[in-house]
Amino acid sequence: MADETTQAAVRQYFSAIGKKDAESWVSCFEKEAISYEPGAPTPLQGHAALGQFIRGVLDLFQTIELTADHVFVCDNRVAVKFTGRGRGKTGRDVLVEGIDVFEINQEGKIHTMWGYWNPAAMMAQLQG
Repeated sequence: MADETTQAAVRQYFSAIGKKDAESWVSCFEKEAISYEPGAPTPLQGHAALGQFIRGVLDLFQTIELTADHVFVCDNRVAVKFTGRGRGKTGRDVLVEGIDVFEINQEGKIHTMWGYWNPAAMMAQLQG
């Protein structure tokens, strides 16, 4: 798989968050993709679960932007160290850092994603 296909999937993933576009974000994933999100009691599987998750996160923010600080590509896998900045609907500013690891399928869709970030710290910033 070409690095460009792999990186395009990751760019769309981060861009969709900044646009607060849940549908575009979900479309980054194959239909039955699995996402391991910290704090989730079970892995998220499929477009419905992924959509519910991202809408819940995006609904907390007036603005949000994730920046891919470092991107490491190895075949169809990508690890991204990211920084997220946003303003919550509470008016409070939020800073979150983490690492997302992606496995991309042959069609350029995310097959599996592992998230490493601290949702409790994000929520504490939102609530002040």
